[in-house]
Amino acid sequence: MTLAVVILAAGKGTRMKSALPKVLHPIAGKPMVQHVVDAAAALEPGNTVIVYGHGGEMVKTRVQGSQLGWAEQAEQLGTGHAVAQAMPLVKEDVVLVLYGDVPLIRPETLQEFIACVNDNTLALMTLIMDDPSGYGRIVRDGQNRVQRIVEQKDASEAELGINEINTGILACPRAFLADCLPKLSSNNAQGEYYLTDVIAMAVQSGLTVDTVQPAHAWEVDGVNDRVQLSRLERIYQRVQAEDLMRDGVAVSDPARLDIRGSVQIASDVVIDVNVVLEGDVTIEEGVVIGPNCVIRDANIGAGTRVEAFSLIDGAIVGEHCQIGPYARLRPGTELADSAKIGNFVETKKSYVGEGSKVNHLTYIGDSHIGKDVNVGAGTITCNYDGVNKFQTVMKDGAFIGSNASLVAPVTIGENATVGAGSTVTKDVEDNSLAVARGQQRNVANWQRPKKEK
Repeated sequence: MTLAVVILAAGKGTRMKSALPKVLHPIAGKPMVQHVVDAAAALEPGNTVIVYGHGGEMVKTRVQGSQLGWAEQAEQLGTGHAVAQAMPLVKEDVVLVLYGDVPLIRPETLQEFIACVNDNTLALMTLIMDDPSGYGRIVRDGQNRVQRIVEQKDASEAELGINEINTGILACPRAFLADCLPKLSSNNAQGEYYLTDVIAMAVQSGLTVDTVQPAHAWEVDGVNDRVQLSRLERIYQRVQAEDLMRDGVAVSDPARLDIRGSVQIASDVVIDVNVVLEGDVTIEEGVVIGPNCVIRDANIGAGTRVEAFSLIDGAIVGEHCQIGPYARLRPGTELADSAKIGNFVETKKSYVGEGSKVNHLTYIGDSHIGKDVNVGAGTITCNYDGVNKFQTVMKDGAFIGSNASLVAPVTIGENATVGAGSTVTKDVEDNSLAVARGQQRNVANWQRPKKEK
């Protein structure tokens, strides 16, 4: 049977107190609704329709996915009305209804859920809660068969005592849904068209209502305000950290690791506290990441050590490198094996060769550094003239003295030396010494200026 997914994402989210549409508020750096789209995509549906309303154009530009359809709910007249807006775009056999503000539903749970549906059966996701206040209750008959759902505001005292609640997630045959949605009534306490009313219609039509409970209650938790958003953020991060630890990664404190992207981390990696991993990150075996580091869209080779307070962004790092503390590797940086980038060093769009060292207080931009090069403290590659960028080349074995300025385009030859404090504007030949600084003059008996009292 073919599958269509309808994601309800039209709500304004007044309690978020934000101009940003509720479903675009992020979990792990990604809009809530994008989490739902990605979970649905794992089911390989023939069609996914997002029902939008408040901030719809913004939602359209922020959500990514293949085979996405869009249906507008101009008036907020309830969940049944919202699904009805999507139905003209749905041609598949089975319709799965999800919610853009319920971001942590897992594909595994959905796979089990939709497997229950056939021509004579619809599936309803429910949850047993100690305190079901605020939720619609599942009403069953004496044989424990689902009969209907009653919303809290419409429930009797006896029905309020039921602790099995409706999560809102529903899967059913398209033909049935298309037939019953026009029959929904708004004659209830909310004055809305409830999607939940289709359950009683299904029972009256002789369909079986099969219920499934998620493996984790947080999978069906929704977000209505920033407090709930924060709670789900921490749940998501805890699950990611626990998965890593099961795979052999040492995480010093799971509560102080944030993953905001797609990470591939090998065993025996050590991650200290307050580390943020963003985008596409690959970390190979035996890497040690110190506290308070940010790694974004980067590959880090085996055995490398990243010291505290370092930022690695868009870089490729070889094996057994040393980075930091307080280092910044900007996009386009590539470190060969055993390279060293030390404290307060910034690199950008540069290659640093095997065994080379850039230890202290240095800026390396638009450069190609060969093997076993030593770059002294305070060195700057002057790569920008205000309009264009130029390259600096330091060939194998070069030694750059402290506080040197290398004015690009310039090449420092193999085993060449640049004296400390030099401003180099011309190429330096192999095995040569370049000294480019003003001649020192000492003034005897010089009187230092004094402040007037």
